[in-house]
Amino acid sequence: MKVLVMGAGVVGVTTAWYLAKAGHEVTVLERGDQAALETSFANAGQLSYGYSAPWAAPGIPLKAFKWLFQQHAPLLFRPDGSLFQLQWLWKMLANCNALSFAANKERMVRISEYSREMLKQLQAEENIDFEGRQKGILQIFRTDKEMANAQADLHIFQQWNTPVEWLTSAEECLRYEPALAHMASKLAGALYLPQDATGDCYLFTTKLAEKCADLGVKFLYKHAITTIQDEKCQIKGVVANGEWFTADHYVCALGSFSRPMLKKLGMNIPVYPVKGYSLTIPIADENLAPQSTVIDEAHKVAVTRFDQRIRVGGMAELSGYRIKLNPKRQATLSMVVNELFPHCCHQDDAVFWSGLRPMTPDGTPIIGASRFTNLSLNTGHGTLGWTMALGSGRILADLISGVKPEVDSQDLSLTRYI
Repeated sequence: MKVLVMGAGVVGVTTAWYLAKAGHEVTVLERGDQAALETSFANAGQLSYGYSAPWAAPGIPLKAFKWLFQQHAPLLFRPDGSLFQLQWLWKMLANCNALSFAANKERMVRISEYSREMLKQLQAEENIDFEGRQKGILQIFRTDKEMANAQADLHIFQQWNTPVEWLTSAEECLRYEPALAHMASKLAGALYLPQDATGDCYLFTTKLAEKCADLGVKFLYKHAITTIQDEKCQIKGVVANGEWFTADHYVCALGSFSRPMLKKLGMNIPVYPVKGYSLTIPIADENLAPQSTVIDEAHKVAVTRFDQRIRVGGMAELSGYRIKLNPKRQATLSMVVNELFPHCCHQDDAVFWSGLRPMTPDGTPIIGASRFTNLSLNTGHGTLGWTMALGSGRILADLISGVKPEVDSQDLSLTRYI
């Protein structure tokens, strides 16, 4: 079967990989010069399998209100002038209850754990070097209140059999991240997730795209999609870069831009662009740098170690599709890395970046069929696109191939919003 994948971010490329492995003839359309130049380019670098959880949780509305008045707040809301922004926020708030959180968390963990297994299999076969580290993720707390809030959620990890260590002293934290020794007096404790990992999403995606090409996948870069033509309940073709493309089946993996593209077909998918920021900085002293990922709960910022670089990522701005860099966000990221790992890196050489995360109101990506018989969706992964990509790609490839996925996928499609 001829399959056309729209988008060459990490989700589009992993989908193309599994479709090609299933024997399909795959073409990928991408508006950029190569794969992974947008949201997949400089994300925080975490493979947060055990840490997968929806933003929509009990207590979040009150926290979000307080954040609006903080100088280094992790959340910023700016009206974008659209009714959709308000509708999306309302739907998200409607998910901020214990029952919805449990259902959404289960779906996200299901995809993430499956994605972990898929990465393990892929690495056994292909051994892609993406500066990955299997050293877990440490979430640090500076106050007893932060500790108490986290302890209240420990049952969630237990419920999904996620290995986690509850660290109640600075000494225990330093076992995993010795470079935090200078701020031992400021550490109340931490959560350590030993099975989570790290790695450069951009490196992974571009190298997997090369392996896709070896399988016969055709990548057409600098091909911005302008039109998707439909007839009755089928997609007839796609116009990109002035060319007409047809296939037996189509996949939309356009991230935050899935919504405006699909709106042309009369589809109103609840995917909003949540802007995030990162700094990528060369390491100056390895002994002063983190070993893996450290999440600072106070600022909701993650500091991740690659080979000779660190990636500092975080923030959430609800401001539409504006990609402009905000120097105040850079100041916050710099402040956090200087507090946690002073003198570990060359701050003057930092590369400041922002990207748009495609977020659904319930946190779960949209994976599966649409009302068009030959159009499938793989979008809405939010901050966990890197974490969920392989599992999502395999699930969708199986569905398109008429194979029952190895994990339950019935509640992952757009139908859960109907």
